[in-house]
This record gives sequence, C-alpha cells and structure tokens, in this order.
Amino acid sequence: MGKDLKLAVLIDGDNIPSAYVKEMMEEIAKYGNPTIKRIYGDWTRPGLTKWKTLLLDNAITPIQQYGYTTGKNATDSAMIIDAMDILYSEKVNGFCLVSSDSDFTRLATRLREAGMYVIGIGEKKTPDPFIVSCDRFIYIEILKSRSKENESNTSSKSVKKGGVDKITPKVIRLISKTISDLADDDGWAFLGDVGSLLQKKQPNFDSRNYGFEKLTPLIDSTGMFEIDQRVGQGKYKLMYVRNKKR
Repeated sequence: MGKDLKLAVLIDGDNIPSAYVKEMMEEIAKYGNPTIKRIYGDWTRPGLTKWKTLLLDNAITPIQQYGYTTGKNATDSAMIIDAMDILYSEKVNGFCLVSSDSDFTRLATRLREAGMYVIGIGEKKTPDPFIVSCDRFIYIEILKSRSKENESNTSSKSVKKGGVDKITPKVIRLISKTISDLADDDGWAFLGDVGSLLQKKQPNFDSRNYGFEKLTPLIDSTGMFEIDQRVGQGKYKLMYVRNKKR
C-alpha cells in the first residue's frame, strides 16, 4: 500500500485503551494518509476521560453515542452506519477499524467487497473472525512494546533471542509452504512476494509478533531457510529465500 492511500480511521472508544493512541497513529501513517479520524463512545462516562487530551493532540473527532439500552453497544451501530456513509461518499479508498470486537467482522467483509483496503487494529484477545476479515491485522500490544524497547535502547541481540522462543513449528510450516508456493525451478522466492503472500494467508502475520522488526531476521533466526542477497536494477538489494534441503 502506498502513501497515497486515503484512510478513514474509525476507533471504538469503548474497546481500545487510550494509552495506545500515539503508537497507533504512527503505525497507521505507514499505510496511508488518515484523512478521516473519528472515535465513538459515550463521552459522559468517566471511563473515557483519558481520551480527551489525546484527541486534541491527534486531531481525532469524538462522536457522541449514548447507550440507550443496558447491555447493548450503541457505539458499534454508530461506527457501522458512519463507515457505510463514508464508503458511499467515495472520499477514501481504505479503512482502519480499531477495535477488538468481533461485531465488526461483517463490516470489514462488506468494505472489502466494495474494493476497500481494510486494516484492523486491536488487542490480542480479538476473535479470529474479525482478524481474517481484514486485509491486515495489527496487534496493538506490539506497537506499545516496540515503543518501550526503542526508548530503553534494547539491544537487537536480546530482541532476537526473545523472538526465537516464540516461533512455533506451525509458523515455520507456514513460511516454508509460502516459499514453496512462490519458488522458481531452483527453489528461490523473492522475499517481498513471500511477505505479501504471508499477509494474505494470515492477516495478523507480523514479524514484530515474534520480536523482529523485519521478516528477513525472523526467517534467518530459524536456521531452516537459505537467504540470498542479489543486486537488482539501480543497484537495489533484493532478498531471495528458499527452504533448506533436508
């Protein structure tokens, strides 16, 4: 996705901690320009007080939604209605839905059916149906943990060790199968294509989930794959990977 992608960022204020907003907005900026930024909630509730200063600092528009009925989430309905209005306005070509609530699964699916690129951001407790309904899903805890590591100047060596401990055989099989799907006659696959296909197969696949900033060091850490760096046109470095022969 390029920087010309116009994004509508819709945040479920009842479902996302305010402590993550800075890192979240920085992450969203990597994928496009957030031209619409709205957060939904009942702002008369004391629990949303922490959001108020952050909204001004990040130019996020608060949308008031009263809880008319006990046990019903009016915020969800307001977000869904607004999302459809924005879709038909044709002002954006992508959406970022910030919530850990599976109630937005159908919305994400509908937006993708309309040709929108959909990014989901939520906590690790987010149900799988919502995750797989997005083009890409990012765990918000990872954004906060990476920020803390940068502030404390954590060494890359310690980050790598932590990542290796989290890489399961299931993850290795996913990477291996993806490489095989894209490999040429010699077994080599362009790493950029591998990363894109991994994202399509598993929207929440992110090297940062395993303690690595990029896919290359994650793959290298497993010892299960060969990596070849080649020089392309304009002397750009191109990375290729293949499964090690057993």
